[in-house]
Amino acid sequence: MKAQILYISHGGGPMPILGDRYHLRMVDFLKGLSTKLKRPDAIVVLSAHWECPKPTLLCAQNPSLLYDYYGFPKEAYQLRYPASMAVDLANHIASLFEDAVLDDTRGFDHGMFIPLSLLYPDADIPTTQLSLLSSLSSREHWNMGEALRPLLDENILFIGSGFSFHNMRLFFQDDDKQNHAFQEFLINTCTADLPISKREEALVAWQQAPYARYCHPREEHLLPLHVCCALAGEKAELVFDDEILKRRSVGFLWR
Repeated sequence: MKAQILYISHGGGPMPILGDRYHLRMVDFLKGLSTKLKRPDAIVVLSAHWECPKPTLLCAQNPSLLYDYYGFPKEAYQLRYPASMAVDLANHIASLFEDAVLDDTRGFDHGMFIPLSLLYPDADIPTTQLSLLSSLSSREHWNMGEALRPLLDENILFIGSGFSFHNMRLFFQDDDKQNHAFQEFLINTCTADLPISKREEALVAWQQAPYARYCHPREEHLLPLHVCCALAGEKAELVFDDEILKRRSVGFLWR
């Protein structure tokens, strides 16, 4: 396939850009990752910070940034990422769904502009965002990934921007066996030599995995992984396995 598919943890709000010490390994990883990828013609981001009743694509000609976080220094609200919108691609993706919506008013949220500021700081690759579904259904997000498969022959970088551990109450605590068990479940599910049907079964029923709800009281930061895995249709490469905010987090790449 020509497409590249990446699932990453995007960190805590703007903290990666502000030099937070609990994000240094993540920052180093993302800064170096673009040298290991072929340069895409366009980027599609599925951010944990955008949910809609139907699949929704950004298509604003001059997208703004949404500073969708609070309580940070003023420089967090002065960040810029002037990427152009991949309008034609957004329209193409919308045609793959029966009920897709095009949004020409919303801007890029931090699930997009924080990791892309590290991956492609020149902001010179056309980009669009595809929303998650407000149902938070693992089955519907798997189906979303399958619907995107006609794009696998295109030179597109798909980024599932979430967090493989996302229990807000438990960040900054020492990592523990509960999180390790869930991260190992994700690694085994995504990287083992399994039939795609087995990967599908495991991720659709992810709540049955060890300590699933301990790691994800709400699943919006995990669901981009379902879309990525279903889209790829094959096993992933583990490209990140380290601590962010003192919690083990993993990332995967399909290419």
